[in-house]
Amino acid sequence: MAKQVSPFTKEQLIPQEETLEIQQNKGELFIGIPQETSYQEKRICLSPDAVAAITAHGHRVMIESGAGKWARFSDKDFSNAGAEITKDTQKVFSCPTILKIEPPSLDELDMINPQTILISALQLKTQCKAYFQKLAEKRITALGFEFIRDEDNTYPLVRALSEIAGTASVLIASEIMSNNINGNGLMFGNISGVPPVEVVILGAGTVGEFAARSALGLGANIKVFDSSLTKLRTIQNNLNQTFYTSTIQPKNLSKAIKRCDVLIGAVRGKNRSPVLISEDMVATMKRGAVLIDVSIDMGGCIETSEVTSHDKPIFTKHNVLHYCVPNIPSRYARTSSLSISNIFTPYLLHIGEEGGLENTLRFDKGLRNGLYFYHGILTNKSIAEWFDLSYRDINLLIF
Repeated sequence: MAKQVSPFTKEQLIPQEETLEIQQNKGELFIGIPQETSYQEKRICLSPDAVAAITAHGHRVMIESGAGKWARFSDKDFSNAGAEITKDTQKVFSCPTILKIEPPSLDELDMINPQTILISALQLKTQCKAYFQKLAEKRITALGFEFIRDEDNTYPLVRALSEIAGTASVLIASEIMSNNINGNGLMFGNISGVPPVEVVILGAGTVGEFAARSALGLGANIKVFDSSLTKLRTIQNNLNQTFYTSTIQPKNLSKAIKRCDVLIGAVRGKNRSPVLISEDMVATMKRGAVLIDVSIDMGGCIETSEVTSHDKPIFTKHNVLHYCVPNIPSRYARTSSLSISNIFTPYLLHIGEEGGLENTLRFDKGLRNGLYFYHGILTNKSIAEWFDLSYRDINLLIF
């Protein structure tokens, strides 16, 4: 009698453990949005429409009264969208999740409860060691939104604000050039029979790209300089037209600067922006030319640049009008707030769907990249090196 061959292997016949599907419990978020107290900060993280979307999913949002006034969002707008409005700052900071634009001050950190989740900018260059010691003491989990990556490995919030800064730099230059502010009385715009305005842009990143887009749209002649040939190629492809581009060569750069009406500096470095334009080069520029240093928050890429404020944004040096305000997007508070809100809303809804931040961090690499403190433990290597602190790898803390 022939031996019957089993259709199963020996391993398949061994009893296996049953794997049960674990139901994902949705988490209820309670988000506090305090009023920004940093100098000339006028933005807010969520718009009323975003608050309506978040509260419609069963989450709670508490907003300090007047937090959206500069972006022209009233307390009534937020209240109608389902937010709780309070004048008690302490009450807002006692929420389990705090959402801010600027990092909280040390006094504000004192109001935050232990084990709170803090989502804000970090602005590493403006921080002190005491800030991180306070986060550790309160066992806070903190996300810096300038470190959060998207699915395509870009930094969505940094890009959005760079787009605004790039576009704004051309609008501001156009305003300064008018006769109202001691300008040359020139207008951006290709008027028949009148030579177009000459614009030089240093840096072909996001800021440079959107400055170039706006200047071309207004009919200006542009020249873009960058040390990266790839970036120069990319900016021409993105704008889908041919214009003057050059690597940073002193002879070409000096020649362009002597002739330009507007100079926009948008170069960033790892720790500080490289200084590409010397004071002697600025001295050769046209009388009444406009200089806008967008990278002033990283030290500036022009030697004559000095930090100015939204109240007194312009100073004159070598007969050149300098505009060196570090926080340009705050000048357009409503547009900036809507842009930030568009990025935050899907993240917050996603965190709620996943059952809280802990679960989301396990599977979302981009969000995990934004984490720099986890239950009071520093998880960012660059911060640790900058302030001589010890840190732990986040992948060893989250399982």
